[in-house]
Amino acid sequence: MSSTPSKIGPNSIIQTVAALEAKFGKKEADSILKKIGQGNFIGNLPTEMIEESKFHAMVTSLQKELGDKATAGILKESGERTARYLLKVRIPGIFQKLVKLLPSRPAFQIFLFAISKNAWTFAGSGKFSYTMSRPPEITVIVTYPTNPVVGNFYLGTFTALLQELVNPKTKIKADIRQENKTIRCKYRCEI
Repeated sequence: MSSTPSKIGPNSIIQTVAALEAKFGKKEADSILKKIGQGNFIGNLPTEMIEESKFHAMVTSLQKELGDKATAGILKESGERTARYLLKVRIPGIFQKLVKLLPSRPAFQIFLFAISKNAWTFAGSGKFSYTMSRPPEITVIVTYPTNPVVGNFYLGTFTALLQELVNPKTKIKADIRQENKTIRCKYRCEI
């Protein structure tokens, strides 16, 4: 087992701070970040891959300060913002056009296959999988110690990506729960 900490994309932090600012305004968001010991990110957002521990520390601190419901909303918005970034900067336009031409199930399968090749960028030390059951399901197992509320980040990301690329009417039913030392996030996708 590697002793090198697992890393994830910087948008986990960047977009969570942006969602916090959208909800509370810049001044109040900065105040919250300082209060929860995350003030180092004010005006100093990451530009490269980060240790997943930093994102999970932010999630845990936000949850303690704001509660489950508010933190879930911020993380869902953060995931949606991350999806918009991926669509604009990371997912090639030609791939997006091709996927949109396909019927929903094949589009889902091709898109999720492509995502699985880079899943480490958001799953970190965790695991990502999907099935083509009816309805199809996406699963993220978070192995880094954190709280179930983190599953709302992935919910926001997957919902926004699937609505844009697979079917604008996509709805996802999330089942996010603590299982021993992991968080199992299962997303049933009505595409």
